[in-house]
Amino acid sequence: MVQRVLLASPRGYCAGVERAVETVELALEHYGAPVYVRKQIVHNIHVVRDLEARGAIFVDEETEAPPEATVVYSAHGVAPSVFANSARLGHNVIDAVCPLVTKVHVQARRYADEGYTVVLIGHEGHEEVVGTMGEAPEATVLVQTVGEAEALDQPPGAKLAYVTQTTLSVDETAEIITTLRRRFPEIRAPRKEDICYATSNRQWAVKEMLPEIDLLLVIGSKNSSNSNRLVETSRAAGTPAHLIDDETEIDEAWIDGARTVGITSGASAPEKLVARVCDWFRARGVADIEPYRIVEEDVTFRLPVELRRELELAAQS
Repeated sequence: MVQRVLLASPRGYCAGVERAVETVELALEHYGAPVYVRKQIVHNIHVVRDLEARGAIFVDEETEAPPEATVVYSAHGVAPSVFANSARLGHNVIDAVCPLVTKVHVQARRYADEGYTVVLIGHEGHEEVVGTMGEAPEATVLVQTVGEAEALDQPPGAKLAYVTQTTLSVDETAEIITTLRRRFPEIRAPRKEDICYATSNRQWAVKEMLPEIDLLLVIGSKNSSNSNRLVETSRAAGTPAHLIDDETEIDEAWIDGARTVGITSGASAPEKLVARVCDWFRARGVADIEPYRIVEEDVTFRLPVELRRELELAAQS
């Protein structure tokens, strides 16, 4: 029987997600519904449903939004072709891409402009990877695993540089980078690691808590890369872990024999979902629910410049 629940810290929303969600909320207030959002603004079904209820319309492609509509681009970033399509349609574009993703885009474009082949470490099909590859598709090659890094075939003397998706496993990415550096000693690296602070911090928090727990529940949606990495971090250390959207997905069989359960949440998961999971345990007689540690993150990002200007003008009028 579960005796105790420990809450990982830090967990939940990162600065980029807070900024993206607030962008859609303020756009709806300022422009009124509908506001179109390209892809899921962040990878969490609860957040998407809440914004839909307020008047946001989520579309797969910017071309599905009508001419002159207000269109918000998601936190994961887009390829330059998306901006071109919106310009042709006269969209009022608000770019809510996370600044840390923008940094990777800028790096990839700069490397390509300087004649490098850009090795992008990431997961095929993820929106962030699609957007980054769109910066220089002819110069970019995707590497997903150590095996692919070992097999990467480049001509002698080729100029190589690497960038990474921001939401990867810190440990797995380090292995891939080690392989690339061994095989291509001259490969250029970003001045600062691309995996974002929130992804790294949440994986670190899980690792710190693992010796104390018998089971980890990760609150996050199935398409959330950083949430899936938290599950993998726990399982790699031998502690069972499950990804859940909310308390309704908890299987009571998971907690059989577990005395201490750890809870964390991905960077796109609102804290109210953590509270609901805690209530689920309280309803089953667990009174000892406490933070494992309290670690504060103080990173904040300003709103997108397009929206900031509009709100400032509205305040002056």
